[in-house]
Amino acid sequence: MSSPSAATGTTPQSTTRGAPEGPAARVSRLFLPLIAVCTAVTAANIYLAAPLLPLIAHDFGSTPSAVAWLASVAQLGYAAGLLFFAPLGDSVNRRRLVGVLALVAAAALVAGAASAGTGALAAAVLVASAATVVPQLLVPLVAERAPADRRARHVAAVVAGLFTGVVAARVLGGLAGQAFGWRSVFVGAAVLTAVLGPATAYVLPVERPRRRGPLFAGLAALPGVVRHSPDLWRACVRQAGMYGAWSALWTSLALLLAGDDGYGMTTAAAGLFGLFGLAASVVAPLAGGLVDRFGAAKVVRSAYLVAAVSVPLFWLGGQVMAALCAAAVLVHAALVASHVANQTLALTTTSAPATANTAYVVSGFAGGALASALAGPAYGHWGWGGVCAVAGVWLVLGWAVTSVRRER
Repeated sequence: MSSPSAATGTTPQSTTRGAPEGPAARVSRLFLPLIAVCTAVTAANIYLAAPLLPLIAHDFGSTPSAVAWLASVAQLGYAAGLLFFAPLGDSVNRRRLVGVLALVAAAALVAGAASAGTGALAAAVLVASAATVVPQLLVPLVAERAPADRRARHVAAVVAGLFTGVVAARVLGGLAGQAFGWRSVFVGAAVLTAVLGPATAYVLPVERPRRRGPLFAGLAALPGVVRHSPDLWRACVRQAGMYGAWSALWTSLALLLAGDDGYGMTTAAAGLFGLFGLAASVVAPLAGGLVDRFGAAKVVRSAYLVAAVSVPLFWLGGQVMAALCAAAVLVHAALVASHVANQTLALTTTSAPATANTAYVVSGFAGGALASALAGPAYGHWGWGGVCAVAGVWLVLGWAVTSVRRER
């Protein structure tokens, strides 16, 4: 991975050995590390409720399967936020937008911690997730400023931070929830978001808007951008299928691990299972190199094959823990490889990367939210096998719908 100065498009300052750095050099050094950490923290907010569902259900006198829909609310909120806020990266001050959205997300998380019922909690989660679009405002910036032959690897570095945040939400959220209660987890996430969001905004470069005109012109342009780019359309649909399969399995996993009809683990023990998600952080840089070398299409095909193998392993994992562990590693590897390939394609296929990235990520999260919404009832009616069936259907749809067009 190149230096922060390369990623920001700036030239390293030539200083004599031992000479103090100026403010610009210090900001340049902080650019990529802060983007990665901020991406991890904000991405964790979307999945904060998933490992805490048993605790939330107990607190509100309900059952885990009855509150599983909260995970779908988070994803729908994120998709809505992406739809309205992410395209603004082409037309407004990105530094100000990142800072404001981070503070809104932090305030919503505090409101969620104080909620007295599932309705109020759902509203807070919806607002917090809608404001948690900071990673998708930062990824286009990194892609724009990366060397062409290393663009996928730079995108992969941010994606690795994103998936590290997802893992942290499940592992640390589960452990902290077991020790201090789910409300304390929400407050802790609010504090981290309130600190890191404005700090990241401070190190972003000053940019000129790409687009003039109405504030939400990017939103109006979305259908045309997708329609005129077959590569972008394919990336959107395939990631919706891949993300939907992963989301159905991963957001329902706490029900299997902690449920009386499953493995009967504590919330903390179930949260530790999320460590298998670190496979995504390991695979992301490798996937970036493969995309730069072999192209996005080959990497996505391989990722779908790996995901297809993981689904029957997940089904077997309902009874055999070793199979569940293997499936968790495979599905994360497949998801992140597909994501790096598809997002790199989405960011480079049009002249409006923020708008194209919005279309791509909204498609993925919409597919994930719908799959999660179906997975909860499927688990209630047919058990873990129903969840695996939902995941399998999403993979088939994601691939079959896009296989009719020639890809590059």
